[in-house]
Amino acid sequence: MTDTVGISLTLNGAAVLLQVAPGRRLSEALRGDLGLTGTKVGCDAGDCGACTVLIDGQPVCACLTPAIRAEGREVVTVEGLAARAADLQAAFLRHGAAQCGICTPGMLTTAAALLEINPAPTRADVEAALGGVLCRCTGYAKIISAVLDAAGQGARPDPVAMPGAGQAVGARIERLDGAPKVDGRESFGADHMPEGALWVRALRAPHFAARFTLGDVGAWAAAKGVQVFTAADIPGRNLFGVIPDCADQPGLAEGRVRMRGEAVAAIAGAQAVIEALELDDFPVTWQEEPALLETAAARAAGAPLLHPGREGNILIGGLVHSGDPEAGFAGAAHIAEGRAATAFVEHAYIEPEAGVAWMEGDVLVIRACTQAPVMDRDDMARLMGLPQDRVRVIPSAIGGGFGSKLDLSLQPLIGLVAFKTGRPARMVYSRRESMASTTKRHPAKMVARAGIDADGRLLAMAFDGDFDTGAYASWGPTVAVRVPVHASGPYRIPNYHAEARAVHTNGPPSGAFRGFGVPQAGILQETLFDDLALMAGIDRLEFRRRNALRDGDRSVCGQEMLGVGIGPCLDALQAPWARALDEAEAFNARHAGVKRGVGVASCWYGCGNTGMPNPSTMRLGITPEGRLRLHQGATDLGQGSNTVIPQICADALGVPLSEFTFIGPDTALTPDAGKTSASRQTVVSGNAAYLAGKALRAKLLALSNMGETARIGFEPGAVIVAEGAERRRIDLAGLPVDAHGYALAVEESYDPPTEALDENGQGRPYAVYGYGAHLAEVEVDLALGTVRVIRLTAAHDLGRVINPMLAEGQIEGGVAQGLGLALMEEFIPGRTENLHDYLIPTAGDMPKIVPILIETPDPEGPYGAKGLGEHALIPTAPSILNAIRHASGAKITRLPALPHRVLAAIREARG
Repeated sequence: MTDTVGISLTLNGAAVLLQVAPGRRLSEALRGDLGLTGTKVGCDAGDCGACTVLIDGQPVCACLTPAIRAEGREVVTVEGLAARAADLQAAFLRHGAAQCGICTPGMLTTAAALLEINPAPTRADVEAALGGVLCRCTGYAKIISAVLDAAGQGARPDPVAMPGAGQAVGARIERLDGAPKVDGRESFGADHMPEGALWVRALRAPHFAARFTLGDVGAWAAAKGVQVFTAADIPGRNLFGVIPDCADQPGLAEGRVRMRGEAVAAIAGAQAVIEALELDDFPVTWQEEPALLETAAARAAGAPLLHPGREGNILIGGLVHSGDPEAGFAGAAHIAEGRAATAFVEHAYIEPEAGVAWMEGDVLVIRACTQAPVMDRDDMARLMGLPQDRVRVIPSAIGGGFGSKLDLSLQPLIGLVAFKTGRPARMVYSRRESMASTTKRHPAKMVARAGIDADGRLLAMAFDGDFDTGAYASWGPTVAVRVPVHASGPYRIPNYHAEARAVHTNGPPSGAFRGFGVPQAGILQETLFDDLALMAGIDRLEFRRRNALRDGDRSVCGQEMLGVGIGPCLDALQAPWARALDEAEAFNARHAGVKRGVGVASCWYGCGNTGMPNPSTMRLGITPEGRLRLHQGATDLGQGSNTVIPQICADALGVPLSEFTFIGPDTALTPDAGKTSASRQTVVSGNAAYLAGKALRAKLLALSNMGETARIGFEPGAVIVAEGAERRRIDLAGLPVDAHGYALAVEESYDPPTEALDENGQGRPYAVYGYGAHLAEVEVDLALGTVRVIRLTAAHDLGRVINPMLAEGQIEGGVAQGLGLALMEEFIPGRTENLHDYLIPTAGDMPKIVPILIETPDPEGPYGAKGLGEHALIPTAPSILNAIRHASGAKITRLPALPHRVLAAIREARG
């Protein structure tokens, strides 16, 4: 029996007595013993700060603090902040400072401590205080503004009332799901701990490539007091994948592993046993094999195939060809050639994967962090050999995803254990496990050339790239197909040829990460276009304006473009561009060792699947009691779909937003809204919600025999429809109730009108595109090679801005991830599997970000709206790289632009 120690403390103002083991972390005691799950755990190493609590007013990492150190002291968690920092919590909501919400408790407690010792902090004070708490969503701008607001040192937004009928779209309202994020009630994947649950761990491969055999697993399990599950226990097809036709990843490996960190066995037992379990003596014998870790080696003649039938280890290739590129190059006045290489990039969401599975009768229920509940359900049904109606997926709150949580992770392991044992099964990935075993941004090796005429107009472009898709397919097919469509940038190029390949290696699977390969292609394309502008002696912004797509132009896929907003985005940068160039020139005249530079880059991005069906369905109903409910199945990772989609629906129905109640994602309760990825939810699910609102409105107007201008309201048991002085009542009690419990209901779907691409990549790959352009201002230390981004102006065309505050937050967060891609982030398997070796931007790394919201309505978007999530990241890195070159002459061809690479490029530029 483990020895325990009794401690007494004051917790959130109340006296508490607690028995803890001497080595038990304070975070474990708070969460596991006291049920205060508002304190989050992102790393268990003090790297992320999500677990920050106050001890005697000082912020500490609860994951590093032994619980016994709380003896006799006052401890405050986020659940207790309302008594001392209620206005700080309100400020977070006013400013939209909480997106996914996983870092919010740590931010709030840290900020509360700052304000107690320094009631009037400067911005620099706030940045310094928050430097130990990481956020992957927000870019920190709104967090800092909220803290300054609470201190009376910054702007306080005017109060925004809940909008009335027809006034929701465009309103700068707080998140409808915001309150639980700031008071500690939000429940993420690790926050549900059923009584009597088995805890699950995975045995993972230590090698990139190996064969293995298992020994007497049963005897080992009996000796340890655990249960072990292997591939032999999986009752269905032991393969999964986000694209069913390419599914190639086993739930548990069978005799062979293709990547380091691949799961070989699931081990389940009591919590104390699993936490103390050593796996060094697990009966497995490894035969390590040569690993293919670069795409060139994987494509070499005679290289072993990771998957039968995929010759040259090529999963798939994509191509777009239009016009006559060679003729275009032959007539060009200037031709630029370039290359670029990018690294694996880790999603680095602050919430590691976590979830619980249990049986409800004969139905397997899985509650976990996921971006794609219906896709999870379908994959799990195949793995378990069950019909789809015997698997239910309930997404927890999601502490960041950015694409990686589209793929299954722990679901097969907890699902298998629960299905086989009949007991709840819980699993929480460690930070190292999360980073070692989940998907990454595709490393890319790319070459391109482009030609212009004497007036600087683009004539031709050719692009070729190998994208490392790792050991398994994941989203490799999507990347290979999407990149050639987008590698042109948002420009008119009459002669074009682009190819991209997804190539298998023994690296981690590369999946979706905010852009599906487009950010990598944009890095090469936009830096190449700077070359062309310099060759032609044309201002770099003017070069882009001169070649930008316009309404009626044809894209490189032959699609007629409508609602094109890149021109207005570039126009919006003209004044900041002129100012920045003048300031850089003046700065550089005064400074020798540090030089300032200015860069610009553009983007476009098609919203949703590429030339494939992409539907979403919304259900809207009125109960017999007169309650209005929207079944909204689009998972919200912090991007705001829980707010934006209701705003659209409310205006379509013509009622105040306050009338709505919501049923969130749950495969048993909500229709399929599709995955949250590819900047699709505002457009696709937004259109479905718009259609549902219009359909229910039409039904109510028909029942009441009222005209289109009628007003709709609700009373207990009735709907009131009024027009002018006339008022009619629809009694709900007398209407038949449908299978979902509604007296009146509609269900509407929307699928974007796209066309499959032909053999030359011609067609209509997307119905709606979004556009953006970024202007970066940087300072480069010529002796050290360090780069500091001092300002980034980001103009984005949203078609129609549904919620300005949430749109700004998406831009700021995208800029932060783009800055990391440009300057610091490089995942090296086996070496950077934590958040102190793998660096992401902190509050102190971020520049001033100036969002500019442009509205060029799209004829297909709801109220003209377009997507934004991916677009906000894409131009950031190339604009920074172009600014580095402007400042120092350094042309960066391998990312990230670490100081030694910048110095090498400076030396090369100087000859």
